Amino acid sequence: MTGQDRVGQSAGVVYRDTVRAEWVDYNGHLRDAFYMLIYSYATDALLDAIGLDAAQRDARGRSMYTLEAHLNYLREIREGATVRVDVRVLGYDAKRVRVYLEMVADEGGEPVSASEQLLLHVDRSGPRAAPFDADVLARVAALAAADAHFEPRHAARAITLTPARRA
Repeated sequence: MTGQDRVGQSAGVVYRDTVRAEWVDYNGHLRDAFYMLIYSYATDALLDAIGLDAAQRDARGRSMYTLEAHLNYLREIREGATVRVDVRVLGYDAKRVRVYLEMVADEGGEPVSASEQLLLHVDRSGPRAAPFDADVLARVAALAAADAHFEPRHAARAITLTPARRA
């Protein structure tokens, strides 16, 4: 992937990119599907950080699948905007990782989008769910510990329709 910068940080994983012309819709904003593409690339950065880069996925015959994803669109962003996605581990078990991803544009402080996802570690020969190898699990645990006091602003939300108020 050209044009992306992946940098590991002690309190999480950071992914950077730029909104490209082909990602922009007829309103001049980042098309909704491309928020998820950027989050997918950020998840790849997480895999690299926990020791499951492309070479290791091939060598181990393992990968991660997304089981569930929630996406919050908070503010519009336009072509050329630089985005940073901070990836935080909210929880994990022997086979799964719950992550929170928050996207900021042009080094601003407020998020333009947030996503909460549940990822499953799989043995690709099945494919079937598989426990993490000890070294990978240790890296996941270290990221979770680094993020233990982090409070996500847009996680654990449900989609509902609130009854309209009468005047």
